Amino acid sequence: MSASSQASAQKVLVFDFGAQYGQLIARRVRDLHVYSEIVPCDITAEEVRELSPSAIILSGGPASVNAEDAPRVDPAIYELGVPVLGFCYGHQITAVTLGGTVFHPEVGEYGPATLHVEGGALFEGTPTDQTVWMSHFDAVRDVPEGFTVVASTDVCPVAAMENAEKRIYTTQFHPEVKHTEFGQQILSNFLFNVCKLEKNWSMDNLVETMTAEFREKVGEDRVILALSGGVDSSVVAALGARAIGKQMTCVFVNHGLLRKGEPEQVEEVFTKQFDVDFIHVHAEDRYAELLAGVTEPEQKRRIIGTQFWKEFFAVAQQLETDGKPVKYLAQGTIYPDIIESGARKTGGKASTIKSHHNLIPFPDGVSFDLIEPLDHFFKDEVRELGLALGLPAHIVYRQPFPGPGLAIRIIGAVDKEKLEILKNADAIVREELDAYNERLFEETGERNSEHSCWQYFAVLPDIKSVGVMGDERTYQRPIILRAVESSDAMTADWAKLPYEVLGKISSRIVAEVPGANRVCYDITPKPPSTIEWE
Repeated sequence: MSASSQASAQKVLVFDFGAQYGQLIARRVRDLHVYSEIVPCDITAEEVRELSPSAIILSGGPASVNAEDAPRVDPAIYELGVPVLGFCYGHQITAVTLGGTVFHPEVGEYGPATLHVEGGALFEGTPTDQTVWMSHFDAVRDVPEGFTVVASTDVCPVAAMENAEKRIYTTQFHPEVKHTEFGQQILSNFLFNVCKLEKNWSMDNLVETMTAEFREKVGEDRVILALSGGVDSSVVAALGARAIGKQMTCVFVNHGLLRKGEPEQVEEVFTKQFDVDFIHVHAEDRYAELLAGVTEPEQKRRIIGTQFWKEFFAVAQQLETDGKPVKYLAQGTIYPDIIESGARKTGGKASTIKSHHNLIPFPDGVSFDLIEPLDHFFKDEVRELGLALGLPAHIVYRQPFPGPGLAIRIIGAVDKEKLEILKNADAIVREELDAYNERLFEETGERNSEHSCWQYFAVLPDIKSVGVMGDERTYQRPIILRAVESSDAMTADWAKLPYEVLGKISSRIVAEVPGANRVCYDITPKPPSTIEWE
């Protein structure tokens, strides 16, 4: 059992059938201060019994329940006496598993729909007509024996059903998405009215149990961690420091492509504040030589990634030589990483979005057991855990930063002059927008308020432009400012910054950064663009 599970005697298991919104369900439960974790949809009833859940939620999914290869659920799950809530595919798989039927109507239902409520425990305290979010073509036609239809739409006759005696409740719509008007109330009704759970889970009471599990798993062995200075790896480092101290070696590979001042900040925190074995690998010159003249973005990524692991495993080999062999590799893998890499922990039912950035090319004869203590958590939850562990705010609220660093924010070949220009320009961007975000935080009390920037940085394109400074004609490089509003990086919109903020950034860059004579603002959302330029 994970330490996160031990944090409370009560927990909710979310069966993941590969839903587009599946990762949100566990999050919404935790927002209500009840611990939840995600399990593969093909988990057996016996395995569930061993986990002793307080409730089960069945997610949606992209498959048709009538397809031969459709994901199934162990029918014995429904006989465990544990309350069950199903959404979308979870609604349909419950119907067919327990003897109902699902058919393929002529009309599907996608987006907002008006739900007509006829009663039922899930809808207590909500209106008779309410807006819900639908995304389905198949629909339940006949409900299983013992079930009652409690809600419908004009298109879907069985939009919700329940078997109150067995405490099984399902909806065709998605309560977990914000577009469902009373979705959180519906979830709250299930957790607290039906399951009789208590709001007793928080990050603060999680720290002790996660620390204990880390210590118990490692025992007297050694752990190695690739510490980038980013939020995820820093939180794992802080947790490891609390659990096992100098049994953990944090390897910080400095490729020279970090933002201005960051290497010094990372070393300061993990040599002065946390008691770990910290190794700072100065690889700047080796990277500069390897990247000289390289312009293709993917080639840059391959070079940087390959060399990183060479540097990292050289340290691991040295530890072995010094009589400090390492058994475990700790990683800052978080739940969205797993979803994007094809749902490694969810039965492989979700479609792969991109190759998982934490996949490791182990050399022949080298392997470690993995420790991934954050793999059930979302980014803002990881930040909250970081604060509880005592990490400073500048690390906890550090913006997302690509592994290849500034190399992919320099369009074209990377060299010392371009790096200097970009580091100085980026420092100004961060300084001004840090201050802007702080002003918004003081006004709203929210770190990610409606108008705050979620990520902001400078890009150096591979062009030059004419300018005039004083009476002199210049031919120097433009700086592109990228600032976006987002909550999860899956979608993003350009930040509507005040003109005076944009003007100050532009004035400072042109005045203070030698080699830059123009500033442009990227106002393209994602999609169609990406947040990064390369």
